[in-house]
Parts: sequence; structure tokens; C-alpha cells
Amino acid sequence: MGVDAGLKAYGALLVLAVTWPFLVPAGVGEAFALRDMLVFDQMALTRASLGYGDLAARNVPQDALLGIVPWPMLALRMIMVGAAIAAAVSAYRLGRSSLGKAAAMTVLLWNPFVIERLLQGHWSLVAAAWLLPAVALAPPAQATLAHWLASLTPTGAIAAATFARGWRGLLTTTLTCAPWVVAGLLTPAAATSSAASAALFAPRAETFVGTLGALLGLGGIWNADAVPESRNLGFALFGIGLFAILALGWRAVNTRWLVLAGIGFAIALASWAGLLAPLIETVPGAGLLRDSQKWLILTLPACTAAAGALTPKLAGTALLMALLQVPDAPLALRALTPTAIEFPAIDHRGRDVFFADRPALIDIGGRVVVDPAPKVMNAVESGLLLVDGTVADPPSPRWLAAQRAQNDLEALKSLGIGVVVYPDGDLLETGAEQRGLPPLGIALFALWCAAPLFGVTRITLRKY
Repeated sequence: MGVDAGLKAYGALLVLAVTWPFLVPAGVGEAFALRDMLVFDQMALTRASLGYGDLAARNVPQDALLGIVPWPMLALRMIMVGAAIAAAVSAYRLGRSSLGKAAAMTVLLWNPFVIERLLQGHWSLVAAAWLLPAVALAPPAQATLAHWLASLTPTGAIAAATFARGWRGLLTTTLTCAPWVVAGLLTPAAATSSAASAALFAPRAETFVGTLGALLGLGGIWNADAVPESRNLGFALFGIGLFAILALGWRAVNTRWLVLAGIGFAIALASWAGLLAPLIETVPGAGLLRDSQKWLILTLPACTAAAGALTPKLAGTALLMALLQVPDAPLALRALTPTAIEFPAIDHRGRDVFFADRPALIDIGGRVVVDPAPKVMNAVESGLLLVDGTVADPPSPRWLAAQRAQNDLEALKSLGIGVVVYPDGDLLETGAEQRGLPPLGIALFALWCAAPLFGVTRITLRKY
């Protein structure tokens, strides 16, 4: 086997190591379900999936896409494996030597940011992280497709926009950001967060390295339960060593990428220092900065390029340290494999459904997962989130009103609720009519769906 073939085999092994849970077959009634991730084949297009529900448009247009494809679980598998392959190809091209190529692939695919975010259920954010080098470097059609896939959630859309090129990138940014930007401007969901919640979502210290060391190694997610066990045993120390080695390759990194990496670190560090709380509390839309560690996504292209530019000896050391800072990654990711779920079977006929006293997070086989009801129907969402016993997100106003009026037929009807489901299984029909999907939301989602076609169409037209 030649060197090039060996590198490709290594890249394939890396892809398999970090995506294998998405290749595990799912049985009847099973789903990809872990914390913020819940994907199953009965998902539906709802007002919430378009950004016009009771909560902020955090999963737009991700949930809308999964609500219209025939097999959402298959779509998830294809997106994750495809994004990982794109990452391996991009990193391979950034390497200047054989070991540089291997190191670049390892740094981009196998790192604490990727593993911790997957364990938090942020699969689309990880896909975006893997796709950023392709957004920046790939030919126009492929770059547009990568940009589109990266925009499944607002954070990914913004990150991709910062790496996009030229007028094509600007147009793609406009089309891919419009669904959640417009929804955020038009819906009554809270656009800001409390200072207390900003502190709860600040970067977290890890064993032997503290908060700064965790961030330098691309770790430090706020939720300790989403951290692989090896990080609690001191393996995060290798992340500091990796950062020191990557710093030696900074001269070879694109200036724009270095600036964006600095911005990503600055956001996380500012949150750690408590400097973002006033902004998050007062500026509409600044809630996107609350989970500040996720903005380390902006550092990954620079880290990858730096690894690829290292001398062979340093690249080999970087590769080893990248693997050692989270050596149990494939084992930790087993929590992502499909699990059985139950979702309510209600004859809602498109009407809004209120589940009295139902929590926003439920336990499925020992896994904490978001409530599946809003994924299959227009359910009134609470959005209540408690972190360590402290309220990070209060319940939505409509949910609170419905909870107070759960036996008042006229009050429930005035809230647009057609069906009430009580904890004992009893149902109350209020007589409220079905509310249709918002035409503006549908139109903007259709434009989002068409965004990847633009790059292909433009290239085709230029041939004639």
C-alpha cells in the first residue's frame, strides 16, 4: 500500500471512528435520541420547525428539513457521514506532508469540541464544524452545498457565513439565514436571556487544566455530563500540548482564519470572565452567544491548517496529542446509538395540542431527551430548562397561560389550543380550529431549500 492510499485509509478510519453510531441500524420505534438530539422517522413539518412556535427559532431550518424528508434518520446518517468525509478531504488537502495531512485530518475530525457537542446532541453544529474548510476552499458548487448544510442551525449558518467567499457566499448567507432571522423578528419568543443563564452556560473547567486549558484544547462545554470520562482523568493536558505545537504553524494559516479563530476564543473567554452577561441580557439576538464555548467552531479551520503546515516530526507529535486528549472518543459516542422511544399518538388533525404538566425534557431509557411531542405535532412548548436547579430558560408565556387555564375551555380556545391531554390520558376538545403553517415561513424555507441549487445553476449557465 502506497503512502497516499495509507493516508486515505487512515482518513476513512477516522471518519468511521467518529460517525459509527450513525451507521448502527435502528429497529422499529427507535430514534437517535440524546439530550438535544431527537430524530426519528415520524417527524412532521410544524410551525415550531419553521420558527413560528412558542420558543426561539434555535432548530430552524433543521427540524423543518427533517419534517419533510421521507426518512429523517437516513437523512441524518447521510449528513453526518458526508460532512465527516468532506472534513477528511479538506484537511487532507491542507496538509503539506504525509504526516501533516494525517495530523490535519485528526485535528479536524477527532477533538473535544466534536465529541462533547455530539454527546450534547448538537449533531448539526458538528456537521457545520466539519464543513467549514470546504466552505472556504472548495469549488463554488461544492462550497455552496457545504454552506447550505452548515446552515441547518443558526450558529452553523453564522459560522459558514464568516468563511464564505464573494458574492455567491453573500447570497447563500442571505438565503440560509433568512428563515430564522425573520422568524426571530416576527415571533414573540424571548430574544434575550438572563445574566444567570449566561453564567450557567459559560465554559467549564476540566481536570488539571482549568477553564483556560480546556478551551485551548477545544473542550470546556458547560454540561459536565456531555464530557468523555477521559477528560475527567487528566487527558485534557494533551490538549494544551497540542495547542502549543499548533501555534508553531500559525504563519502558514490564512490571516482571515486566524482572525476568526481569535474571535472564537475571545467569545468563549469573555463569557468565562462574565463579560457577556450584560449583552446577552439586553441585546435581542445576543442569546446566540450564551453557550459561548460553541463558538470555538470558528477556530477549527485555523487549527487544521496549522496542523497541516507542521514539519513531519511536529505533525506526528500533534497527531498523537490530538488522539490522546480524548482517547475514548469512539467508546463515549456509543450513547448516540438508536434507542426506543414513545411519542404520543393524538388525533390532533393539525390543531394545537397542550400536554398538561408535561416536562420539556423527558427520560427515555435513562437518557435525558427533549420532548418528542413538538416534533410530530403543533404542541404548546414549555421550554423550561433547569441547570443545576437554577432556571436557565423560563416557561413560555403561552404554556404558562395554558397551564393556569387547563380546565377553562374558553381560555384554552382563546390561546388557539384545540386539544388538551391530561397526565391520566384524558383528552379535552376545545373546539379551536386548526391553524395553518405560516406562509412567510414556508416561503423562506423554500428559498433555503433552493440555496444549494444556485451554485450548480450558475456554473452550468457559465458553460454556455
